[in-house]
Amino acid sequence: MVAKQATSVIPIVFAAAGDPVGTGLVASLARPGGNITGLSIQQTDVAAKRLELLREVVPGLGRLAILGNVGGAAVLLDMREVQAAARTLGLEVIASEIQRGEDIAPAFEALKGRADAFYVCIDPLVGTHRIRINTLALAARLPTMHGSREFVEAGGLMSYGPNVADLFRRAGDYVDKILRGAKPGDLPVEQPTKFDLVINLTTAKALGLTLPETLLARADEVIE
Repeated sequence: MVAKQATSVIPIVFAAAGDPVGTGLVASLARPGGNITGLSIQQTDVAAKRLELLREVVPGLGRLAILGNVGGAAVLLDMREVQAAARTLGLEVIASEIQRGEDIAPAFEALKGRADAFYVCIDPLVGTHRIRINTLALAARLPTMHGSREFVEAGGLMSYGPNVADLFRRAGDYVDKILRGAKPGDLPVEQPTKFDLVINLTTAKALGLTLPETLLARADEVIE
């Protein structure tokens, strides 16, 4: 969004926007308009799928905590979508809103005994503090769901989301087309085609969870 405000002339290609239409980055996916186009990770579209996966891991899941940096427009959209999907599944929702790193520990303190699982909305702030978040979640005995592999590498239980490396490779195609004369506003925003399910088996064992073999078989990667 900062780049959009800085120029309306220089072509801009984004590789992993959370919700480019919902946040006002582009006019529509089919016709972005202006000088911006690229690829969306469509965070809000996979919220329900992530909750279904969580329920496989935590069969008695009844109370879901959602952590998100409410200073980000895409995160707010993601939190609303998760809340709607959770309520459809009959889950009680607890929103843990943060805006800086110092808010993370108090957010966990407020959750003591109130949640069965923890959904983390991705953004740069939580990405920076992902090890701390996962350490606190493990101490609180909370299974975590994330949107990217990096969080699972940092000790999170599981993630389901677009393959970011694939998105960045595809972003190169946009740059090539623009350099050949295409207008960014005429190039439709593309959505992910490859999604990865990553599970940290070490974290599962530390939480005392026995993961279904059917789930492990579907995983794109199991970290041990």
